[in-house]
Amino acid sequence: MPTSRPLPTEYAPHQEKYISLVAQGPVLDVLRSQLGDVSAKLASIDESRGGERYQPGKWTVREVVGHMSDAERVYNFRALAFARGDALKMPPYDPDGYVASAGFDSRTMRELIDEFAIVRQATLALFGGLPVEAWSRGGEINGKPLSVRALAYIAAGHVEQHMKVLRERYGLPV
Repeated sequence: MPTSRPLPTEYAPHQEKYISLVAQGPVLDVLRSQLGDVSAKLASIDESRGGERYQPGKWTVREVVGHMSDAERVYNFRALAFARGDALKMPPYDPDGYVASAGFDSRTMRELIDEFAIVRQATLALFGGLPVEAWSRGGEINGKPLSVRALAYIAAGHVEQHMKVLRERYGLPV
């Protein structure tokens, strides 16, 4: 497992917003720490607030939590494909389209939190089982470079970003 952050040549510039949020240290330790910490913080959100939006047209709290799992699944698939030397060019995905068709608001917060924990456990198993040389492999998304190492950091930073949004924009105590 790498202990150094990905270089800017390993990811698109817009992904820096996620990578910059990841604490120093081994990224697997950060991902592992987030599993319990984020799950506990999300569990503190009252079910009645799950349908709230911070403004019209924005995602509900449940949609944010569901999106965190969907995005992590996408990152995991990309990391798996790149680590195995397959699918070196992939298209982008549309988070808004995924959320619009997911039906997250028909589910409970508890279900979505449990799903996040399961997806994160799969993330830890995937990245934890990679051989050292796989971490430097990569490919392209929409013509931009992306390494396996960067994907691990993006997964961690993406969760940090959305927890920050839940605190700052939704006013939740997470």
